[in-house]
Amino acid sequence: MISKRNLPIVLLILGAGVFVAFRTLGIGKTPPTKYEKILRDVGEMLVEIHYSPKEINDKFSKEIFRKYLAETDIEKNVLLQSDIDDLKAKYETRIDDEILGKTPIQFVPAVSEIYKKRLKESESLYKEILSQPFDFKKDEYALLDYDKVDFPKNDAERKEAWRKRLKYLTLERYSDLLDQQEAAKGNAGFVAKSNEDLEKEAREKASKVMDHIYERVKLKVNDDDRFSLFVETIVQSMDPHTDYFPPVEKRYFDEQMSGRFFGIGASLRDEDGNIKIMQLITGSPAWKSGQINVGDVIVKVAQGNQEPIDLTGYLVEDAVKLIRGTKGTEVKLTLKKTDGSTKTISLIRDEIVQDETTFARSAIVNSEKGKIGYIYLPEFYADFDNPKGNRCSVDVANEVIKLKQEKVDGIVIDLRNNGGGSLGDVVQMVGEFIDQGPVVQVRNREGKNETLNDHDKSVLYDGPLAVMVNEFSASASEIFAAAIQDYKRGVIIGSTSTYGKGTVQRPIGLDKTMGFMDANSELGTIKITLQKFYRISGGSTQLRGVSSDVVLSDPYEFSKIREKDNPDALPWDEIKKTDFTPWKYAYDMNMIKAYSTERIKNNMAFSQIRTDAEWLNKENDKVFPLNLEKYRDEQKQIKATIKQIETASKLKSDLNVNALQQDAGKYNSDKDKADRFQQWLKLLKSDIYLGEAVNVLDDMIANKSLVYTK
Repeated sequence: MISKRNLPIVLLILGAGVFVAFRTLGIGKTPPTKYEKILRDVGEMLVEIHYSPKEINDKFSKEIFRKYLAETDIEKNVLLQSDIDDLKAKYETRIDDEILGKTPIQFVPAVSEIYKKRLKESESLYKEILSQPFDFKKDEYALLDYDKVDFPKNDAERKEAWRKRLKYLTLERYSDLLDQQEAAKGNAGFVAKSNEDLEKEAREKASKVMDHIYERVKLKVNDDDRFSLFVETIVQSMDPHTDYFPPVEKRYFDEQMSGRFFGIGASLRDEDGNIKIMQLITGSPAWKSGQINVGDVIVKVAQGNQEPIDLTGYLVEDAVKLIRGTKGTEVKLTLKKTDGSTKTISLIRDEIVQDETTFARSAIVNSEKGKIGYIYLPEFYADFDNPKGNRCSVDVANEVIKLKQEKVDGIVIDLRNNGGGSLGDVVQMVGEFIDQGPVVQVRNREGKNETLNDHDKSVLYDGPLAVMVNEFSASASEIFAAAIQDYKRGVIIGSTSTYGKGTVQRPIGLDKTMGFMDANSELGTIKITLQKFYRISGGSTQLRGVSSDVVLSDPYEFSKIREKDNPDALPWDEIKKTDFTPWKYAYDMNMIKAYSTERIKNNMAFSQIRTDAEWLNKENDKVFPLNLEKYRDEQKQIKATIKQIETASKLKSDLNVNALQQDAGKYNSDKDKADRFQQWLKLLKSDIYLGEAVNVLDDMIANKSLVYTK
């Protein structure tokens, strides 16, 4: 993401031609409907400013046709092949004309009409199938990889697909009930149930799951949602990181980026189709009211005096978006209390700070060779709209200062699972660990390059440094890791490579009159890829990510979750390297790798993790047994393998991890937060990956041969 401070650069790169193009492409004609206006504006933006747009033609239309139907009916058990054929004949090569405003929008309404009809049929199907017992002795299998199945050719084929899917859904629950009954034997008051009764109970549980899914589709998913999915399908076909946000989704995205939002301060969970309150944040509006308790179910949500919305069929995320809003506004909750009574409560939204889950925090690891500072950064957050809001670069600098006061001998920065965020903050954060110099190169669609530099000659920390990454470390995390690696400033430790997102996005509101100056619009917002990242050494982080200096096997190595596994991802390429001077105390990576390799060779845990991860990945890529005995044998193997990974991922001897002196009483005013902070420290103590990062830093601290002056 590009921060507002970089806005003049973006405007300079893109130029005023964008706005001229927006005006001229419309040919002076005002689209007659909201949907057509949104679609035309999105189409114009993709053509005019996307970094590498695909041509919007019949080929693109066919691609969107296929993808949208696959997204609409993911499991391919609602629509029939005849429906696809009918839609194909009419719309497969017309979607590009709808995007370009040449024809009215007809494809999505046509799909919606057919889908609603077939949805009623499939609802009757699952209820009919679940009304009859299953034979779990029969030897048959279900293919649950829906990319490998076709739409059913007729009603009989669709019914058979439903039967197998529902049988597997029931089998999972039946097996669990058998395990629970076996474990309960010997308990006071235990009464054994027959296999027939357990099978019936399993079908009832499966039926509740299906009822919940269908309630949501019928009550929550409307024409706006189906159209939004259509637009999202179009923009994501350009690349995986271009997105369309309706207004409420854009607000939610901003909240995730800033780490702050305005709400009531309650954690929610879905339990059997109910939105239940699981926790109250001390000092929040919900906590202050004294009328809301853990276990209450939220039945309805109303905005002030507006008509309340029934949450039947809603997911937790859907409910959260209704409950959050603007500071100082009223939200009314209709609650079903734990005693069975119903009560409506009015609350005024206030700021809720997600400091535990979003913001940087640190700890001390006392090792054999010294004292290691550990900084955890879950994302590169930045509150662009609040001058006093948190910025990750500032927070990390403060954590470094605190660690220096503790006289640490080395620092580990943990970017595992960090999906990125603010580009400006990455540049500033790299600057805390290097002399002034380039940090990252950025190229626009015209091929013009810009280098983002750290201009501050001072270095906040110049000691041994390690950066932890994994397959989920993306975007800004990769820029930071790449810069540290290119400068030979520190050691990158983790999976074979990071995620591989090397592109820059900017949110732009679909309001041409405001253009780039307002990222919000009543029509929604498009977060569009405008530029591409390149390392200062020339190669892009796109697709390939950053390769670790010290590679540690992990459970996700064989999962197809990286950028390179997405067929719509932009390609890798490279440009000319920029001039930079490596760190004056560069590390001898060959020696560091040699020490670590020797340790890992003698540590069977990492090889066990690799072997088990590869086996589990193969298990996911096959058909599933519907025979009870085979299913239970297979599940026994899977559970045993997962248990092996969990055991191998924990150190046999705990690390000596403690809170910083300044943080010892940080959460004294909130017992729940204090308990969670202690739990976090406890998890660090047994983290095998942190253990090896500490070992690497120990090597760097103890062996002068690893460091030489340039």
